[in-house]
Amino acid sequence: MRHLITGAGSGIGAAIAKHLQQRGDELLLVARTPARAAELARNFPGASVLSADLSQPEALEGSQIPDALDSVIHAAGVVELGKLSDADYAQVQEQIAVNLLAPIRLTQVCLPALRATQGTVVFVNSTAGITANPGWGAYAASKFGLRAIADALRAEEQPNGVRVATIFPGRTATSMQAKVHELEGRPYDPTAWIRPETVAMQIVNVLDLPRDATVSEVVIRPV
Repeated sequence: MRHLITGAGSGIGAAIAKHLQQRGDELLLVARTPARAAELARNFPGASVLSADLSQPEALEGSQIPDALDSVIHAAGVVELGKLSDADYAQVQEQIAVNLLAPIRLTQVCLPALRATQGTVVFVNSTAGITANPGWGAYAASKFGLRAIADALRAEEQPNGVRVATIFPGRTATSMQAKVHELEGRPYDPTAWIRPETVAMQIVNVLDLPRDATVSEVVIRPV
């Protein structure tokens, strides 16, 4: 199988990429900068790496996409916290661009390759895409929007055999979560939260589901 993955440099994306590569699948990884691309090439020998800045979705135009993909996994994301009254507008724009617009454009680019295999699109969302809490407005808006895109795409691509799944992880022990705790001004204990590998296992289960069923949404919360 061949998978395109964003956000494979750390966290959930890295855990997914590691699992899939270890079982012998082919990887096409999207890196934000050439330096990041070189790092991914070292971390995942044999994987193909595409350099594209997801904060500028137009950079995905003309990307070299294979003729066939078994999945596209949108795991990249950025977060900034702050009340809407004083949120930095540039940070708002970046969150919308990376978390919402880039997945839209990349999915458009990859759809012919997904249709060729009746593949699966996986949107790694967030429980912030279900409930918006104070200080999370911009991030939650990007994730609410991503859920809407997934719902529409699921119905649109059903005749083509393309399956679409949204994963809503709660707080997960990633570098993003460490940043969130710093922004919240509280200590970070990674053992209190979901392991990235746990989320990755669920996503792999979605990819491997027999063709007689589809998983539309999965919510994963820490115990």
